[in-house]
Amino acid sequence: MPPHALPAQPPVPRPPWRGLALLAAAVLLAHLALLGLAPMAVGPHPSPLANKFSTRTIVIAPPAAEPVAPQPAATAKPPPPKPARPRPVARPQAPAPAPESPAAAEAVGPDLTAQAPVEAGVPAEPAPEAAAPAPTEGASAAAGGSAAGQAEAPVPQRIPGSVRLAFAVTGQQGTAPMQGVFGNLTWLQDGQQYDAQLSLNFLFRTIRSQHSNGVIGANGIEPARFLDKRRNEVASHFMRDQGTVVFSNNAPSVPLMPGAQDRLSVILQLGALMAGDPGRYPPGAAFAIQTVGPRDADIWIFKVEDDEKLSLQAGEFTARKLTRNPRKPFDDKVELWLAPELGYLPVRIKQTQSNGDFADLQLRSVESMRP
Repeated sequence: MPPHALPAQPPVPRPPWRGLALLAAAVLLAHLALLGLAPMAVGPHPSPLANKFSTRTIVIAPPAAEPVAPQPAATAKPPPPKPARPRPVARPQAPAPAPESPAAAEAVGPDLTAQAPVEAGVPAEPAPEAAAPAPTEGASAAAGGSAAGQAEAPVPQRIPGSVRLAFAVTGQQGTAPMQGVFGNLTWLQDGQQYDAQLSLNFLFRTIRSQHSNGVIGANGIEPARFLDKRRNEVASHFMRDQGTVVFSNNAPSVPLMPGAQDRLSVILQLGALMAGDPGRYPPGAAFAIQTVGPRDADIWIFKVEDDEKLSLQAGEFTARKLTRNPRKPFDDKVELWLAPELGYLPVRIKQTQSNGDFADLQLRSVESMRP
């Protein structure tokens, strides 16, 4: 051993802590067991109320219904009736358009460029009670309207095919008789549009002419423009979109009535109405049509008279006569003879002025035309 080394010390004994702890725990558990507070099993502590309450479901039957004593029947007032709801008024529906007959379809088709007549305003098999009575004097047969010219429903019409009628003209103008004058009425139609012209010629000169053109519609002939030329040329324009007639000489315009015609087209329209249903217009019936001239318009009333037999250059005819008598000063008297053999085309036209001058056109020949 080196001289400076210290002598070794014996190890100090450690206190027995672990044994003491175990001893203390055992004593504590013994006390707790004696006091009844030690847990009986390992796990979560049970609720202290678990041993005092138990849960069960109890079904309670409903009490039996007590019988209700029948009450004496009381006179009960009936509840007031509910006000009836107004029912919507059913609007009358327009009748479905009647199917067009093959004859009418052929007449108004695009191939109609010759002499075939056009059926217009023909109703589809009207019931006997729906047939209109024959018009009397003062009632309008044109377009089924009234004396004011208003149309209610289309009436049967048969518009003539394209044709040229040549006339021999006699008459009186002032103190000089009218001689050597010839007239021509040219009527062209293709089923949709028409063009009519009436001229009086002396030698190689036209002394007067009237020209009308327009369309063919449901109510028959519908003029668009009427021209009258003697010394000067004046015209009337049917402004259907505005419902007026306008005159080229600045005369006041007039309202346009349904079924209106001009002084030339009215002759052919009357014939179309007669041809559509001749029995509808016996002697004594009348047509009232707004007739437009070059400067004014008025209601012309044509009275149907008895048939007359005529011997003309074109042949023998039994014609239905229609007369428009003057109603005001300076009115013209117009007489027409319409022949059923020619589809009620005019075979004689006579116009007499208030001063006695007149022109009498009598048929010389008939020529079929193409428009």
